[in-house]
Amino acid sequence: MTAEPMPESLPEPESEPEQSAGPRWPVPPPGGFTVDHLFSLPDLPPHTELIDGRLVFVSPQRDFHTLTLFLLERGLRRTVPDGLRVKREMAVVIDRSNAPEPDLSVVRAEAVTDRRQTRYDVKDVVLAVEVVSPDSEARDRDAKPHKYAKAGIRHFWRVEMVGENDRPVAYVYELDPATKAYAVTGIYHDHLKLTVPFDLDIDLTEIDQL
Repeated sequence: MTAEPMPESLPEPESEPEQSAGPRWPVPPPGGFTVDHLFSLPDLPPHTELIDGRLVFVSPQRDFHTLTLFLLERGLRRTVPDGLRVKREMAVVIDRSNAPEPDLSVVRAEAVTDRRQTRYDVKDVVLAVEVVSPDSEARDRDAKPHKYAKAGIRHFWRVEMVGENDRPVAYVYELDPATKAYAVTGIYHDHLKLTVPFDLDIDLTEIDQL
């Protein structure tokens, strides 16, 4: 019995399917990104911030963050004066290299132009609020309040999850205009009761019912 002749060459193995490339983020230009890039680059993730010429992407948020924002926004809207407006997660333009997005802002009413608006100028912001997340601790505790103060935002709140019950604690700051730095005016565990920038009383323990 004769053997079948071997083929002169073996067939080429099938190539592996190409792995789909992940998202291709834009490469920063010399000198970093600017505000113009932030508002013109296509397909940026929602709530992208511009900090010192860098694009900062937001990670998925914890339930604490969502509930605390709702609680604070509801409390602010309940007593905000006619000349002010409460805004949630809107960009605030500080300069060409910085456009952070506070979790909540109180802005002057005349700064609100229409419902297609995407940003506010820092000079129109009366209060900026940051609810701290694990990935934003350094920005919310240091970088952003430093920039808010230098830009002249008079009031700043930093809200963190504290204690066994994971409730919000509000650290309230007011700007010293002589030093352009914030001074803490109070730490509020159960009730956030203030007279500036306007009268308000927010029961922070209500997060347990939300």
